[in-house]
Amino acid sequence: MIDNINWYPGHMKKTRELIQENLKAVDLVIEIVDSRIPVSSRNPIIDEIVSGKPRIIVLGKADLADEEETSRWAESLSKGEGIRRVMALNLQSGENIKKLLKALETEQRKRNEERSVKRPLRIMIVGVPNVGKSSLINRLTGRRSAQTGDKPGVTKGKQWLTLPNGMQLLDTPGILWPKFEDPKVGLDLAFCGSIKDDIIGVQDLGFELIRVLGSEYPDKLQERYKLDEISDDALENMDNIARKRGFIMSGGRIDYERTARIVLDEFRGGKIGRITLEYVK
Repeated sequence: MIDNINWYPGHMKKTRELIQENLKAVDLVIEIVDSRIPVSSRNPIIDEIVSGKPRIIVLGKADLADEEETSRWAESLSKGEGIRRVMALNLQSGENIKKLLKALETEQRKRNEERSVKRPLRIMIVGVPNVGKSSLINRLTGRRSAQTGDKPGVTKGKQWLTLPNGMQLLDTPGILWPKFEDPKVGLDLAFCGSIKDDIIGVQDLGFELIRVLGSEYPDKLQERYKLDEISDDALENMDNIARKRGFIMSGGRIDYERTARIVLDEFRGGKIGRITLEYVK
């Protein structure tokens, strides 16, 4: 396993400062995490920064994760301090968006009951890069208010948006943290596209993903790439995937770059199957 990932760009520090500066202006925080990696995609800095603010956790990209594991994670995460609700969303189809809007309306009523000055609820959305914040915002606003993309770092600065019900929404850029205590966290984030591929290198990252899938989801890997069998050797599996897909260069050499890229793309797009890389303990 890759032991060290050096990646922490300067804009992450600016994002942290932006969140801290604007936190007083909001009533509620929506924290969006990746259903495939609910632990690795929860930034510990966010816990520190938004402590004391009520929070709703959205398990995004639920359509790409194992459904039973996502249900277990929703139950487990709901026990956290200050967590009002946890819900899984398919941001592509918009499934459960109405339930989230109803939860926000409940928070609006609570605020109005507790405060003498009535005003629309102000919400901040936070999360790591490429976790689906912009897709969530577009669903909530009912229009393409935020730019989306399959690479981390699409959102560049804060933007206030107004929902059809009058609530105000503050989008923030994705924020990571300076050091991963567990190398697996960095790899999980990279597998799911929250860290740019060139930080680790496409070939190395693809090889690591094949190693993990060969161990955790051998049947799905075998079925997707029509392999005769799954080997205990990840490199052998990678070679066999390349041969099945015809990724062979002159002289019979394996095109590892192309093989790694296709496995990463197909994992991220859900073509290998519904996969969760972290389990409730």
